[in-house]
Amino acid sequence: MRFALDEYAHLKSPIHRWNPQYKLIGLLTLMFAFATVEDLRLLPVISTLTIILYLLSRLPLSFLLTRLRYPGIFLFTVVAILPFFSGETVIWQWGIITLRQEGLLAVVLIVCRFLAIFITGLVLFGTSSFLNLIKAMRSLGLSPILADMMLLSYRYLFELAYQLNTMQRSTRLRGFKPTQFSWRNLQVYAALAGSLLVRSYQQSQEIYKAMQLRGYGTSMKSPQSKRSIDVYSVIALIITLAIAIGLIGLEFLL
Repeated sequence: MRFALDEYAHLKSPIHRWNPQYKLIGLLTLMFAFATVEDLRLLPVISTLTIILYLLSRLPLSFLLTRLRYPGIFLFTVVAILPFFSGETVIWQWGIITLRQEGLLAVVLIVCRFLAIFITGLVLFGTSSFLNLIKAMRSLGLSPILADMMLLSYRYLFELAYQLNTMQRSTRLRGFKPTQFSWRNLQVYAALAGSLLVRSYQQSQEIYKAMQLRGYGTSMKSPQSKRSIDVYSVIALIITLAIAIGLIGLEFLL
């Protein structure tokens, strides 16, 4: 089980060079523009933009395929159901199985938009460390409490995954067979989930007490340093915003 989204944040690429604060604004705006697309004629445009963005990030293809595994289940469900139940125009029929045009077009639209938004999000989180993105969110006005909660939640996902793998390995060593479906196996899974929940709660209490002992929650103002304007990041942000606004404008015109 792999949670590390920023394992390739050390690479060198035009997207990695982009300042996280400007990148966050630009790519989130681009994702919003992708979500507003309803015209099928714009799908090649957003697909091309997504491919170019991913190539510019220089992230390996395995990074995308690994993270696409579980969302692919959702896509497969949509593709398997929607074309046969949505719409009225029948384009193919075999017995009770009917393929409808409206459902097929809806599938193409949903899949293209989903992949475009998903890949853009991967580029955002894969080309900057999670800590730098949290700092960028803080600088844009995110609540310090929410920022700390996000950072701690991401950090301890790895710890919970390690504990879960340890517990599963212990049950297998004791003769548990996870592939068999039985009432006994359901009881074991319920016990594992309950134990993991209790352990995570106890650990969160210990972490909070340790943070309080180190002064967490006291109001301390950090000195603000003057930052120079990153011309490259500003130009990249302007180009991205122009593309996003152009997509939204084309959607309204078409």
